[in-house]
Amino acid sequence: MTTTAGAGTAVLLWEAGAPYDLAGTLGILPRGPRDPCARVAHGSAWFAFNTPDGPATLHLGMATATAVRVQAWGPGAEHALAGAPALLGGRDDWSGFDEPAFQSTLPRLAAEARRRHPGLRLPASGRMVDALIPAVLEQKVTVIEAHRGYRYLVATFGTPAPGIGPDSPVLADLVVAPTPAGWARIPSWEWHKAGVGPQRSATVMRLLRSAAALERLAGLDAVEAAAKLATIPGIGIWTAAEATQRTHGDADAVAVGDYHLAKYVGWALAGKPVDDAGMLELLEPWRGHRQRVVRMLMLSGFRKPKFGPRMAIQDHRRH
Repeated sequence: MTTTAGAGTAVLLWEAGAPYDLAGTLGILPRGPRDPCARVAHGSAWFAFNTPDGPATLHLGMATATAVRVQAWGPGAEHALAGAPALLGGRDDWSGFDEPAFQSTLPRLAAEARRRHPGLRLPASGRMVDALIPAVLEQKVTVIEAHRGYRYLVATFGTPAPGIGPDSPVLADLVVAPTPAGWARIPSWEWHKAGVGPQRSATVMRLLRSAAALERLAGLDAVEAAAKLATIPGIGIWTAAEATQRTHGDADAVAVGDYHLAKYVGWALAGKPVDDAGMLELLEPWRGHRQRVVRMLMLSGFRKPKFGPRMAIQDHRRH
């Protein structure tokens, strides 16, 4: 049920129908704990983003153990509210995964994690460009470098979240990322100051030229959308999977090419490091739910042994 609570403000009460894990579901969406556009904590989440109707601020908070109260501000409030059920995982169906026969095939770590996290769902933001740009910035660098550069660019070229004012409950430091046109206007030297090399910034500029077409991919099946993304030079399997996991709630997408993931899955499932091919072989019995299995492994608390080379943090701004 939706009610209007004043100009540019809208409210929705979304019923999950079962105990729901807000932080667990939405926690993969912020790009690091200091993402200027998103904050997720226990029982509460904030997002600021652009919509076809203009910028919007979205607050999601647990009203009961099974219901989420959603409030939106700004010109894009109604559009943001309409997308809230999918964002909360309303289209995500775990029934096949939760079947006793399927559960019996899972590794103990994953099965136990699912029992501890029954309220987790996979979110579907539907915002392709918002998911792609930070994923491109994370290519072939450490997460710390990528998040640092993203924060700098958004803080410098973004805009304050709608609703910010003396009587508004909106977080004062929440920021809306640039629109595609705004990203395209960022000069080359600012990308350099952000520590983003020319190859990654060129990929961002390339995908921005197709921004409208990219947003339409949200209406396609996740597999088809990922295949179309991978036809853009500079966007490979890893980047496409990182995007569709968030935009489509893709239950099967595995980030092949990730610096750490294959080794982690190998240690968790086979007690040894493996490469991408080995990871896919290990996950093959659960095709269709491979991303769910990976999420459960991550939530199991398992940690792989800490030895071997690590990717060094580099500062490209000095070159």
